[in-house]
Amino acid sequence: MSDSLTEAVRTRVRALFSPTRFGQFAGVGFVGATVDILVFAALSSVTSLVWIIAKLISWELGIIVIFAINERWTFASHGAVGTRAVVWRFLRSNIVRLGGLAVTLAVLRVLVEQFGVWLVLANMVGIGIGFFVNYTCESLYTWQVHQD
Repeated sequence: MSDSLTEAVRTRVRALFSPTRFGQFAGVGFVGATVDILVFAALSSVTSLVWIIAKLISWELGIIVIFAINERWTFASHGAVGTRAVVWRFLRSNIVRLGGLAVTLAVLRVLVEQFGVWLVLANMVGIGIGFFVNYTCESLYTWQVHQD
């Protein structure tokens, strides 16, 4: 690896290991996961929606809550200011979190269909695993913490 590539990797890894930011992100994630889980549980038990549609609705509601809190608290000192910058971060956040959603859906499907795990519990496990994908990608891509 060239020195500049090595330094770029080191800079990004150091940026990810901020205990304060990680703790804030985890706390915000807990709030968003709670929204996701409650909405998912309600939609999957009270309505006739297919579980994947219920999951997509609950996921997006959770993402909106998570983004709003992260924007104002966790990453408040990162990224450009202004409406246009915030809208672009929100769009990037949704794109980034598709990776976390893919992980969550894969875990959910395997746990439910292969192992008969209760739908809501499988969702919680998937959210937990997808959290690490989201933290890494949100930090480095959405808010670009390594550039500050």
